[in-house]
Amino acid sequence: MQDDGIRYLLTQFVDLNGSPKAKMVPVEHFEDVLDEGAGFGGAALLGMGQGPHSHDMMARIDLDSYTPVPWDDGLARFASDLFVDGEPHPYCPRQHFKSVLASARAKGYVFNVGIEPEHFLVTRNNDGSIQVWDPNNIDSLRKPCYDFKGIANVMGYLREMMTAMRKIGWDAYQSDHEDANGQYEINFHYSDALTTADRYTFFKMMTSQYAQKHGAIATHMAKPFTDRTGSGGHIHYHIADSETGENLFLDESDRRGLGLSQMAYNFIGGVFAHAPALCSVMSPTVNCYKRLQVGSALLGSSSGFLWTPAFVSYGDNNRTQMIRTAGPGHLEDRTMSAACNPYLAFGAYLSAGLDGVRRGLDPGEPNLGNLYELGLDEIRRRGVRMLPQSLAESLAELKADSVVQESLGVIYDEFVDQKEAEWREYHRQVTPWENRALPDDVLV
Repeated sequence: MQDDGIRYLLTQFVDLNGSPKAKMVPVEHFEDVLDEGAGFGGAALLGMGQGPHSHDMMARIDLDSYTPVPWDDGLARFASDLFVDGEPHPYCPRQHFKSVLASARAKGYVFNVGIEPEHFLVTRNNDGSIQVWDPNNIDSLRKPCYDFKGIANVMGYLREMMTAMRKIGWDAYQSDHEDANGQYEINFHYSDALTTADRYTFFKMMTSQYAQKHGAIATHMAKPFTDRTGSGGHIHYHIADSETGENLFLDESDRRGLGLSQMAYNFIGGVFAHAPALCSVMSPTVNCYKRLQVGSALLGSSSGFLWTPAFVSYGDNNRTQMIRTAGPGHLEDRTMSAACNPYLAFGAYLSAGLDGVRRGLDPGEPNLGNLYELGLDEIRRRGVRMLPQSLAESLAELKADSVVQESLGVIYDEFVDQKEAEWREYHRQVTPWENRALPDDVLV
């Protein structure tokens, strides 16, 4: 910290929704937040298992997460774990995720994860609505993905982000204009799941600050526009041996030709067995389900596709599947929402997959070809299940799935309470679409 000129620290944790919360601490009090922590009143936040009478949550910094803040001088961020009365706080998402990872490591496994952090840059209108941030009024193609003019439109933002990521030691290796107008992605190299969750949280913090410098708002909302593709946090992953680092998903002699081991297939089988319940954690907001569509809605974006299959299926290097085999020993799940809490989502996903390994579950043969071209009748005939189409549906599945419940620990009850409240609040709204859709005789 002396070498980096650090004068202040951000002791940062996340709430139930994965939103970063922090206090700023002078560097002279470094040992305080290392040994005791910065105090927070948990009842000021939703889902933290505390009331106004509860003892302070103390956020103790994790030294391994030290990150100089690149958008400001003399400031560093530490991801923190919450303690109450000196004991780990079970409602802390990061603290709980560490216990899930420790259980996996005790079995000899390390969960390695990379993420595709899609997000939009927008501005807010006077009436509260949003529109795409388009500084040169050129991002209007029906298929804007990879367009040079589209990426040049925001080159300053993307370059500043990538430079900052590389400055703090992340291997940021590419960025692009994504499938929707105003949508971008910046990729950085994978790591162990805890590091990736910490980095994804900090990535969202970075986007907010660098976008603000350009007069834009960075949003990781799953689907901010009706007629455009939504934002995912696609995860790329494998299980490694905790001693040797060997990729346990890799088998070049795979009879199915995908380069996957029996363990990898069993892991997929576990994910499939729990996919409907997992959906509530991977896509935890009402809005997420506007992105997970089936039937004609799957082709309902202005670019032609939503690129988010809601089919519980896997295949080869094929983006119409829930799980794509991106390469030998390398799986991608395309259904993870950008709005997820990565600590909860990664923990639930790992637990589901390892349950498949424990039970020897087989996912069946891969689905090859374009699933988008198949009608729902053919999808059903093939025995391919579909993911829940609303938050309410996924919560009902969660209540019936003990493995995903256990993956959340005591957070489960708070999660269900908060998400059911979110659904009720959403369901009571009367939207402009409903008013427009009324037949004339109803209006008389």
